[in-house]
Amino acid sequence: MPKQIDLFNSTYGNFEEKVLAQIRRETYGEDIGQTSWITVDEYDNFYGWLNLPAGGHILEIASGSGGPALYLAKKFECRVTGLDINEEGIKTANRHALEAKITNAKFQLADVKQRLPFDDETFDAVMCMDSANHFGDRLSVLREWYRVLKAGRRVLFTDPVVITGPVSNEELAARSNIGFFLFVPLETTENLIKEAGFKLIRREDVTGNIELTSGRWHVSRQKHREDLIKIEREERFDGLQKFFATVYKLTSERRLSRFVFVAEK
Repeated sequence: MPKQIDLFNSTYGNFEEKVLAQIRRETYGEDIGQTSWITVDEYDNFYGWLNLPAGGHILEIASGSGGPALYLAKKFECRVTGLDINEEGIKTANRHALEAKITNAKFQLADVKQRLPFDDETFDAVMCMDSANHFGDRLSVLREWYRVLKAGRRVLFTDPVVITGPVSNEELAARSNIGFFLFVPLETTENLIKEAGFKLIRREDVTGNIELTSGRWHVSRQKHREDLIKIEREERFDGLQKFFATVYKLTSERRLSRFVFVAEK
C-alpha cells in the first residue's frame, strides 16, 4: 500500500506529505491512519458487531502504526492492545498514543503467527482487518485467537482475497506483489473457524468497500500523477497503478471478494 503519513501532525512539513495526505483524504474520506481497505463508517459498524461490554478490551492483530486502534480507543472508550511485527510501526503507534494523550491503547511487538504473549481468556474481542490473507497457517492463528478470547466473546476479521470466480495466474501475481498471500474460497475459512472451536455467527460480503477504495486510490493517484512521479519515480508509480487497477477489476467483477467473519467462543 502507498506510504502512510503522520495523522497526528496537523500541518505536513514537506511536499511529499502534503501530496500523500491529499490522496488519502480523496480515497478514504476520513483518514484515521488505516493501511487497509476499511473506511470509518465500516469500522464503526464492525465495532458494533463485537457486542463489547463497557470498557471492553480489544486485541487488534496486525495493528500497523496504530491509527484505527487509537480511533476506537478514543471514540468508544474501550481498551485496545495492538500487535504487529513491524518495530517502527509499534514505535510510531505508541508515540501517537502518547502525543494524543490516549491512555487506553498500547502497542507491542509480536509475531502474530506464533503463540501470542498473553494468558488464556484475556480479551473481550479480537479484530484483524484485511490481514488474514497473510497468515499461511490460518487454523493455527485462529486457535490462538480462541485461546486468548474470553468465553462468550467475539472475534471479527476480514479476508480481502476470497476466491469467488475465475482468476488468472497473471492476475493473482499482480494482486499479491506485496508479501505473502493466501487465496482460499469462502468455505475453507468457514470450516477453519469451526475447527478452531468458534461458532460462526455472521458472514457478510463487504467487497463493495474494497471496490470503492481501490477505485478511489487509482483515480486520485492518476490525478496527482506528476507530483507522485517526483516522489516515487515513474516505475514505482506505474507498478502501484497496475496494482490498484487489478484490485478494482477483480473486485468490481466479484472474482476476488472481501468477506467479514464474526465468530463467538
